[in-house]
Amino acid sequence: MHTNNKSSVWAIWLSLISNICLTLIKIVIGLIFHSEVLLADGVHNAGDIIATIAALSAMQISKLPADEDHPYGHGKAEVLGSGFVAFILVLAGGYIGYHAIAALFHEPSEPSLIAFIAVAVSVIWKYALYVYTIRIGRSTNSKSLIATANDHLADVYASLAAVLGIGLAFIGQANDIHWLAYGDTGAGVIVSLLVLKLGIEMAKEAFDILMEKTVDQHKLSEFTALIAAVPGVKRIDRVRAREHGHYILVDARISVPGDLTIQQGHDISRVIKKSIMEKHLDVDEVLIHLNPWYES
Repeated sequence: MHTNNKSSVWAIWLSLISNICLTLIKIVIGLIFHSEVLLADGVHNAGDIIATIAALSAMQISKLPADEDHPYGHGKAEVLGSGFVAFILVLAGGYIGYHAIAALFHEPSEPSLIAFIAVAVSVIWKYALYVYTIRIGRSTNSKSLIATANDHLADVYASLAAVLGIGLAFIGQANDIHWLAYGDTGAGVIVSLLVLKLGIEMAKEAFDILMEKTVDQHKLSEFTALIAAVPGVKRIDRVRAREHGHYILVDARISVPGDLTIQQGHDISRVIKKSIMEKHLDVDEVLIHLNPWYES
């Protein structure tokens, strides 16, 4: 667990440093060569810096142990961090779209080879970060890290669109096709839609977890099967489970023979808990309520 936490924190720090570097590169080159899509992409990266800091803070808080005021732990801090990243993405999408549409009504600037190289490097850089971050995020079930990875993916979309837009502008310049010169700004509109879509999807996921949405049916079925396999369980009355950030809380109502002693019922509960937590490392707590069961 300590190794997983260390990997998660390292991935977040790497993301933060990368976002700072890319923001400076894109904004400076975008200003010098008047590239609308590169400037918009740079501002998007600037929002990523804030989002990454929020994700890092949320991750640190989520690792705190349960206390008197938070008996279920602090796992939902990661969900709040994920929601904040989604909010930043929606704002970035709106900003990119607004400026891209506004730029369509002005004479396009000359395409820049340096801007094209900068954005192409950004695609490779961000995609490598996405692969690295999503792998660690999924292995640790870290909502903040997964949100950060999705933010990197949004940057890949943005940079790919910028590559396409600047490339079209070069083609238009070489072949005297004036309308292709708007490829840079037109790509910004496409980028804004992709970023908005990703932000809305992330916000919905965060909202579902905060509203205690149940885990998927396949996982519930696995929990039910593990409970049913425990000797002494006569009937499963209810099984529920919910995500609490990077871990899952399970509660179940089961029926056992009514003539069992308290100790025997307690032992069955412990076997159920152990069985579930050994098979599902993302489960942090299993609460069992026992009901009496009689042959009649």
